[in-house]
Amino acid sequence: MNTNKNLSQHIKIRPLTTSDYPTVLKWSQDAAFCSANGWQLNRSPEELYRWWLKCVSNVTKNFIRMGIEFNKKLVGYADLACINDKSAELGIAIGDSQLWRKGIGFYSAICMIEFASQQLGVTTFNAETHEANVRSRKMLEKLGFEEISRLGSEEYLGKNSQLIQYNLSTEELWKC
Repeated sequence: MNTNKNLSQHIKIRPLTTSDYPTVLKWSQDAAFCSANGWQLNRSPEELYRWWLKCVSNVTKNFIRMGIEFNKKLVGYADLACINDKSAELGIAIGDSQLWRKGIGFYSAICMIEFASQQLGVTTFNAETHEANVRSRKMLEKLGFEEISRLGSEEYLGKNSQLIQYNLSTEELWKC
């Protein structure tokens, strides 16, 4: 994985917009992305658009989805879910599977952690991934997350894989 700190200068998080839809439509046609993220492959463009409108306009106190830009192009999204007091669950999805293994998810996670710390006062982050998702596990561990529990198995990339929960407690603000 590329961990060049210069990469972080080309990554930012931003609010999602309806104009992001054509990019999201491309992601929905990427079998690797859909399988890894639990998206139904070959969704109708109309249904996907209705879902995307909900993602863009659905403002709640306990969930935030932001777009990930790399070189000023939308390449994925970052989630904060189950936001409660000073904790939140972090999720990262890079939409173009050709951009996997380049460090974009790692630096995007740092940006989202920084955002959550500064804007929401979050100091405890939770995350979960499948045992078979080695890329995600390595990213979380590199960020300082520690495994806290293993849950039952669910399907991941067509196979049963145990779900692993992680936790990160930090008072330190990371700069993106």
